[in-house]
Amino acid sequence: MRVEHKIVARLLNAGKEYKTGDTLITALKPSTVELRSGELTLIIGPSGSGKTTLLSLFGCVIYPSFGEVMINEVNVTKLAEKELAKIRLQKIGFVFQKFNLIAPLTALENVMMPLQLQGIPNIEAKKRATDALVKVGMGDRLKNLSNDLSGGQQQRVAIARALVTNPEIMLCDEPTASLDIKSVAVVMDELKTLAKQGKAVAVVTHDTRLRPFADRIVYVLDGGVTDTPIEEEIVP
Repeated sequence: MRVEHKIVARLLNAGKEYKTGDTLITALKPSTVELRSGELTLIIGPSGSGKTTLLSLFGCVIYPSFGEVMINEVNVTKLAEKELAKIRLQKIGFVFQKFNLIAPLTALENVMMPLQLQGIPNIEAKKRATDALVKVGMGDRLKNLSNDLSGGQQQRVAIARALVTNPEIMLCDEPTASLDIKSVAVVMDELKTLAKQGKAVAVVTHDTRLRPFADRIVYVLDGGVTDTPIEEEIVP
């Protein structure tokens, strides 16, 4: 099956600044970057380089200080916070380093939550959540609480929760940082599969060992974005 690589998210000379007292801190310099469907894009850089800020702009979590953020050709920098929240819920899936699963809930209940927020009836939400968990190899762990799962299993539940709404964009912030090498391969294979199915997948990492999984690599260093590889290998 041929996957079309269309642009689904774009920063146009966008960046972010914060003011602390009289000091102006540039978290991300003016940057033009695209995310395309059918691709797994690695965003590589050391801690504090600006890569999480870049991901937050793509995820409509923060507004840029300058420039534009486009999601499906819609300039989201001009939208109200309520409209941004709707875009995050419907078009963007988030996978975090710390998993962010809700401890008192089962794997199934965690994955059902985004659908319930969308107002999907419980019966349909349960079916779609079950299908998502089966897709990531967690169909036999539906009733397990998150604390009863290994780190790799929790991350796969987090991926299921992110994909259950069928978002066009999957944004992953250091999704393998706390995993063993076997779990890293499993999680990255899952993300690679999602890209092959037409999702735009972006993975922020400071570990260049993930390079083999990437279709494209963007480097962030000192708040600047480049396609040029950084000189030193960055590992945990």
